[in-house]
Amino acid sequence: MEAAILEERTDGVTLINGKEYVTDAKGKFVPLSLVKPQHKLEDETVRKIIDFAIDLNGQIARFRGHTMTDLGSLDALIAQEYGAKIGGAKGNRTYQTIDGLMKVQVQVAEQIDFGSELQVAKSIIDECLTEWSADSRAEIQSIITRAFNTDKEGKINRAEIFMLLRHQIDDPRWQRAMDAIRDAMRVTGSKEYVRFYQRKTIGEAWQAVTIDMAKA
Repeated sequence: MEAAILEERTDGVTLINGKEYVTDAKGKFVPLSLVKPQHKLEDETVRKIIDFAIDLNGQIARFRGHTMTDLGSLDALIAQEYGAKIGGAKGNRTYQTIDGLMKVQVQVAEQIDFGSELQVAKSIIDECLTEWSADSRAEIQSIITRAFNTDKEGKINRAEIFMLLRHQIDDPRWQRAMDAIRDAMRVTGSKEYVRFYQRKTIGEAWQAVTIDMAKA
């Protein structure tokens, strides 16, 4: 039996003993001659777009790397020459041109998780809900339900947990529960976000220079 000679091309076509094949979604080889013309055209278009997307993704990654390096060098230079530091304690910084028409902002977002104290808070909150009438504080009850319902990854809804902390309720048990939530917070890391802004005149509002296809 003659051994099959395979040669893969960059356009998704595989040559098997000189004949053109493509693989389907199940991983099976299908003769290219049996593929419908519209499916060939769709395949070619998607491959072309993805090639550009991969290249653009690489450019953005390199741009972000150069941006952080440049800003880091500026921070080090200012610290060395002037004994000063740009930004606050959490690392948020704003850099601006002399004419006030361009700025770069670095925002540091803390990644927060919750410890076992959160379950204590949930127990206390459940006590409150049991005693409160069904009609009272309906908004709070709705937030509590959403806050402690886990998402698809089995994690609690952090945004709703923070919403609970905004409500001032005189019940001492509620206040103990909020203290337990604060004690449960753990900063597990941080992530830096870089944003770019410009404006034509000082009197105008800042306009974001978006690097996001959905907003470009």
